[in-house]
Amino acid sequence: MPVYPKNLMRRTSALAIAALLAASPVAVFTQPALASAGPPSVADLSERLIDAVVNISTSQTVTADNEGDDDTPSQPMPKLPPGSPFEDFFNQFFNKDGKEVPPHPRKTEALGSGFVIDASGIIVTNNHVIDGADDIEVNFNDGSKLKAKLLGRDKKVDVAVLKVDPPKPLKAVKFADSDKVRVGDWAMAIGNPFGLSSTVTLGIISARNRDINSGPYDNYLQTDAAINKGNSGGPLFNMDGDVIGINTAIISPTGGSIGLGFSVPAATVQPVIDQLRQFGETRRGWLGVKIQSVTDDIAESLGMDHAQGALIAGVDGKGPAKPAGLEPGDVIVKFDGHDIKEMRDLPRIVADTPVDKTVEVVILRKGQSLTKTVTIARLDEGESTVKTSLGTPAVPEKPRTTKALGLEMSSLTKELRGKFKIGDDTKGVLITNVDDGSTADDKQVKPGDLILQVGQQPVESPADVTKRLDELKKSGTKQALLLLSNPQGELRFVALGLD
Repeated sequence: MPVYPKNLMRRTSALAIAALLAASPVAVFTQPALASAGPPSVADLSERLIDAVVNISTSQTVTADNEGDDDTPSQPMPKLPPGSPFEDFFNQFFNKDGKEVPPHPRKTEALGSGFVIDASGIIVTNNHVIDGADDIEVNFNDGSKLKAKLLGRDKKVDVAVLKVDPPKPLKAVKFADSDKVRVGDWAMAIGNPFGLSSTVTLGIISARNRDINSGPYDNYLQTDAAINKGNSGGPLFNMDGDVIGINTAIISPTGGSIGLGFSVPAATVQPVIDQLRQFGETRRGWLGVKIQSVTDDIAESLGMDHAQGALIAGVDGKGPAKPAGLEPGDVIVKFDGHDIKEMRDLPRIVADTPVDKTVEVVILRKGQSLTKTVTIARLDEGESTVKTSLGTPAVPEKPRTTKALGLEMSSLTKELRGKFKIGDDTKGVLITNVDDGSTADDKQVKPGDLILQVGQQPVESPADVTKRLDELKKSGTKQALLLLSNPQGELRFVALGLD
């Protein structure tokens, strides 16, 4: 290959390309019009909304970790020669008697975001922004500052409502119907990341109904609009300038935005905010059941066409579900007209249901669709989910045992109750060993668990289990649905293959 000077090579190439384009019209390509890369500008929208977004500053008094710990002995002051260069240093921490001086309480400060929803001075933010605060100050875009008082807060959806007394009406924003938000819609966040006030970022709705295991009502909007520390409590807007969510969390290995931000949808927070403004607390609906997901194998064991709904694993004896006739093993597929596609749909819908409202609940029970009527009670936020009492068994003198499905099972004896810490008022078939690598092992079945039902039939002895498994095999069932209880009385269903 000939070697050319660089300038000649560039000129020759240019001439060759020019000749090619002139001689061959088919080589001339026209660039197609590119799709819009986004809104031409959000400047007008930002200018209209930015005064409604605030910076929230909090302060909290903290004390030493060991304050009030009488068991912690005082440390004597080291003996130093007079005039020692370390004498002044140690005098900061020890008094004239040589006793340790307790550290003084100190103030810590934190920053977050919020937004005005009522011109009279109602402001919304995250609960974690103001949690534990002694003082809350709201800083506005025009530089003014106002002290705020807490009207109410809810930890489960991480929202708090504040009140300020402004000298004139404030700029306020309104909520949108977040249920109408689609994946791919543009979204704009305004907040105070790292204390940098009035910061605007733009992105899209990346996903809906995200569960990040932060609470019982997770159904976050996911966005790639940049959200960082300090954005918490700020609004996520649609392109109409209405609030579709409250920016609450990020997933990040670095602590900064990597495009995985999460906002609590407006549809979730609005009922909570209304209750906090009216009552200063939440008043959620309560059904009184413990539920779990319907997996593919559980659906197969129940004879369902596909996995759907919420499987009832336990019923609170004092809750509204009990008199309504709901039972463990029922699958709730519709509640008050709302389809329950998966387990986590139900807690959110029940919580939003007004207390004392009577609703219809559609369940699947042993292959049949039934409709039950339930009057919703009020959730006591401090109570545990389910307490179960299963009666008192007859304790045999000698344990009876069997093995099936990778499980070693035994009747209950006094010795086994003591070994596995099982109460005298509990009955069932005790699992004493689980084969390593078995399906039961993979599904976290443990020695000490009790089998209460097999194939939705109660069992009280290993013989009952064997008999029921044989019946299921003869009927052509491929999965055996077991209702298990741990020693604490927590219930769950597990499906194990019969092959």
